[in-house]
Amino acid sequence: MKDPLQQLPPVQIWHGLKRAWMLSRLKDKRYRYMWASPPEDEWVSLDCETTGLDVNLDEIITIGAVRIRGNTIMTSERLELTVKPERRKLTAESVKVHRLRQQDVAQGMPIEEALKQLMSFIGSRPLVGYYLEFDLAMINRALVPLIGVKLPQPKIEVSGLYYDYKFQQLPHHQQGLTHIDLRFASLMKDLDLPQREAHDAVNDAVMAALAFIKLRQLTHR
Repeated sequence: MKDPLQQLPPVQIWHGLKRAWMLSRLKDKRYRYMWASPPEDEWVSLDCETTGLDVNLDEIITIGAVRIRGNTIMTSERLELTVKPERRKLTAESVKVHRLRQQDVAQGMPIEEALKQLMSFIGSRPLVGYYLEFDLAMINRALVPLIGVKLPQPKIEVSGLYYDYKFQQLPHHQQGLTHIDLRFASLMKDLDLPQREAHDAVNDAVMAALAFIKLRQLTHR
């Protein structure tokens, strides 16, 4: 009888082993549910707004997330949290971008409480986002001291899906030579999707969800 692992692609084996290792490092077993099989055709679109762009020094000030079920954005199932930064003050530039003042975030919750609510909201669902690597770097920096590991869910980068889709549309002789504009506003406009006011965590999460659904429809015809 063949070893079942030998029938899986190496990348899938690697991801499985990594998830198992992460689970073994989990300090708080109440969060084992994040390793469960996700609900079928469900995802969570996620976005964070921060005091700045330095993943080592800046802090999260808002978290927005919305569930996706099939081709529907479940706007009634959303998470919107304001977080009180512990060390970094909001700069004038940050206030201009996010339209949040120091007194607004001063009433926010501690990051530990926000992360607990976020983990409960996500469950085991795969994560969707635009520039998701940055958001997860900010989240995981605060999460590892809390539970010992990073978020284990599969991650789907909307700009990556869009790049692959546009690349396949190019004539063969232009592939690799033509610039593909990955800016969020350009991506949304090209996909003919409505744009909400940017730099709001929930709005950005909803727009990323819209792009994700549209790209799935375009590439699964």
